[in-house]
Amino acid sequence: MLSFIIAVFASYSALNLAAKISRSRGRTQKWWLVAGSCVMGSGVWSMHFVGMLAFHLNVPVSYDIPITLLSMLCSIVASFIAFQMLLSKGVNWAKFALSGFCMGSGIVAMHYTGMAAMRLPAEIAYDRSYWLLSAAIALVASYVALLLFLRFRDHTEVSWWKWASALVMGLAICGMHFTGMKAADFWCGNPNAIVSTDAGEMNLLLLAGVTITTFFILMVSWGAMFFDRHVLEKMAYSDPLTGLPNRHDLNRLLGEGIDTSKETAVLFIDLDRFKTINDTLGHDIGDMLVQEVGRRLSGYLQDGQKVFRLGGDEFLAVAENCGQALAEELASGILEVVTRPFVLQGNELYITASIGISLAPKHGTDRASLLKTSDTAMYNAKNAGKNRYCVFDDDMDKRLLRRLELEKDMRGASERQEFYVVYQPKWDAQTDTPVGLEALMRWPHPKFGVVSPDEFIPIAEETGLIIPMTRWILEEACRQNKVWLDKGMPSMIVSVNVSVRLFESQHLLYMVEHALRTTGLPARYLELEITESTMLYDVPDMIRQLNGLREIGVRISMDDFGSGYSSLGSLDQIPIDTIKIDQLFVRESDSPSKRAIVGAIIDMALKLHLELVAEGVETREQIDFLRASGCNVMQGYFYGKPMNIEQMDEWLLQNAGRPSGETLV
Repeated sequence: MLSFIIAVFASYSALNLAAKISRSRGRTQKWWLVAGSCVMGSGVWSMHFVGMLAFHLNVPVSYDIPITLLSMLCSIVASFIAFQMLLSKGVNWAKFALSGFCMGSGIVAMHYTGMAAMRLPAEIAYDRSYWLLSAAIALVASYVALLLFLRFRDHTEVSWWKWASALVMGLAICGMHFTGMKAADFWCGNPNAIVSTDAGEMNLLLLAGVTITTFFILMVSWGAMFFDRHVLEKMAYSDPLTGLPNRHDLNRLLGEGIDTSKETAVLFIDLDRFKTINDTLGHDIGDMLVQEVGRRLSGYLQDGQKVFRLGGDEFLAVAENCGQALAEELASGILEVVTRPFVLQGNELYITASIGISLAPKHGTDRASLLKTSDTAMYNAKNAGKNRYCVFDDDMDKRLLRRLELEKDMRGASERQEFYVVYQPKWDAQTDTPVGLEALMRWPHPKFGVVSPDEFIPIAEETGLIIPMTRWILEEACRQNKVWLDKGMPSMIVSVNVSVRLFESQHLLYMVEHALRTTGLPARYLELEITESTMLYDVPDMIRQLNGLREIGVRISMDDFGSGYSSLGSLDQIPIDTIKIDQLFVRESDSPSKRAIVGAIIDMALKLHLELVAEGVETREQIDFLRASGCNVMQGYFYGKPMNIEQMDEWLLQNAGRPSGETLV
């Protein structure tokens, strides 16, 4: 009975180790392979010799130690070879058959080598039929063991299937042993050698060997269990970079939902400008920064508050017994902690964070709802200017759903021909003639009505849809301008806005050449407008692409100059023809400070031999101020709102008699 129990236990331990052998790689896999082979081989060996301890011949019996150890080695080596051959995912039947034969032969060799280690005053003879039957049982047991190895090698959970499989394997292994013993005939030619022995008397050396081997099996199995429950669990639920609990631990915490009897706050924390630090100082500094932020957050939080790292520069804090007021206080403290300077390898870094707050049970009790609402609130905080926190409300959810729906519908809007182009004229106030047009995209959404470009253009840039959309508006604007030129309308340049995503794609020059070639519009009648934010892109590469565009005759204009990112340091290097003064300065031109800024921009442009266009012109006072300052070309509602093709045709006909201002632009 003990031999059967050992066989079952060894089989179950080997099945458990099979999963570790399969999942691990490299040197770790070799260690688990050796451990699994030792457990399987020594388990079969222990079962055999426990059975021998139960076998009594009434003659003195001892065992040759080297041969006994050799019998164990046969079983272990056979198990190692079989497991090694079955490690690959795609196991063919030929390899399986060879593996089973190796393992079965090893068990047979172990059994009969162990029998050969017996030292007794008798001879052993074997019945051929039973011998063959024992060998067949050994082969069947081996094939069953390997089939179960393949079945359970990718499963780590404890299941009744494993215990049932271990019972089958234990029966097969015991069946082989006792069938082999049935095949053995012991002949003692000396009657005086037969002595009366106590059934309970055992070979102490053999008993010690079996005990040590069984203890080894227990230790390996316990070690594997400890490794699973402590080492692997820590690896699975801890972030390797910061040591903080990771997303899996968060899922485990929130998996069963939040206790609705008390308030809980979830704070989604995202670092601002982290990508810039990563790109400029390298990923090593970025990793050190994440580690330091993790230490500060975990050191700041108190009992009942826990911080997780979700990945990248994203963290999440969960605070129990925390209402909105306490959550906002906690968020303010986190912002203050994060904004303290970081000194990393001689670099003094300053960063900020954006935090979104959701409250349970107010905003949900399950993991998905709380993560979604806190993430939505975080993006609202980031869009509001960063370095702040924002508490989720229902309006945010509506805006998020609207954004998702716009993104979904935008993917098919071009195919459904929902987009159309409007044109806003540019006017030379000195000659009183039209000198250009800006092509602007409009989207009459079938559900939401006309969607503002300020809303759908950022979505298009984020998703990459801006590239096919720009390709379409380029071709449409060039085609329409060619139609107007062929009709004898005033010769004007049409401007098209270009996103930084077009420079990143490296396809901008090809797209422009294709649009000009397919429409027949001369390149001098096309202008591309870039924004100052384009300076955040690789400036040398952007200059290279802009030079390529200017070489084919396309004009370049910098839109919204002065509105955000400073490009003064490289303005003289960037190949542009025109600067467009941002409408913010024009709209507030009655302010002395704004007048000073506009005057400085105009003076700088004239000295750099750049042409000027003022945006947002709506009043005669603004026109007089701009002309007095040296800017004559203007764009705004005073001269014309954005118009569709029919309205633009009528507007151009009204101004067709004016002399062309082509040479003035």
